[in-house]
Amino acid sequence: MVTTIIAWVLAYLIGSIPAGLFWAWATKKVDVRRHGSGRTGGGNVWRTAGFGAALLTVLSDALKGATAVLIARALGLGAWAIAFAGTLAVIGHNHSVFLKFRGGAGTMTSLGVIAAYSWTGMLAVFVIPGLIIVWLVGHTSVASIYIALVMPLFFALRGDIPTTVAFALPTMALTLWSLRPNIQRLYHREERFIQPYKKTPPPICISRHPAKQQ
Repeated sequence: MVTTIIAWVLAYLIGSIPAGLFWAWATKKVDVRRHGSGRTGGGNVWRTAGFGAALLTVLSDALKGATAVLIARALGLGAWAIAFAGTLAVIGHNHSVFLKFRGGAGTMTSLGVIAAYSWTGMLAVFVIPGLIIVWLVGHTSVASIYIALVMPLFFALRGDIPTTVAFALPTMALTLWSLRPNIQRLYHREERFIQPYKKTPPPICISRHPAKQQ
């Protein structure tokens, strides 16, 4: 029990590391909490501090999730406890103790957890389709919603009930809850576009684009 608690506390603290805040400030002296959505994830970092900072952010956030799972495994935890360590890393990212319990939406940290189980599945089922979605519609939030909804199905089809129940389902709920403002903007066709589509509309416009209203 003591080992499990240690692993879980570490998972939450690792998840809480505000990588996006650090990289945006280190590269552009920008406090992402005061711009855009106010979140510290890669999407908001991209819009406010540029692609380089965003790339460093998504890699760091993914590493947080993978590290939480790998530590739990190294400490000899069971399947249910390991899966919940992944969930705690996402909770830490979304509600960081270092940011007054604010943070991101948890997508990249979730992908890091998935990578610790199957990096090939992570790439084929989540990353590649997610990138295609972002390219087609110009909204990172749509890719995040896709990833959140597919996670439980992915682990369920693998026959991994502990990870489905203790990680995928609660993480799906955490992500969708964090994306409530984005879902509302999508419903009203007012979602923010990523930087490359600020002036030119994406192939598929599901939100109103200034260039199409002129």
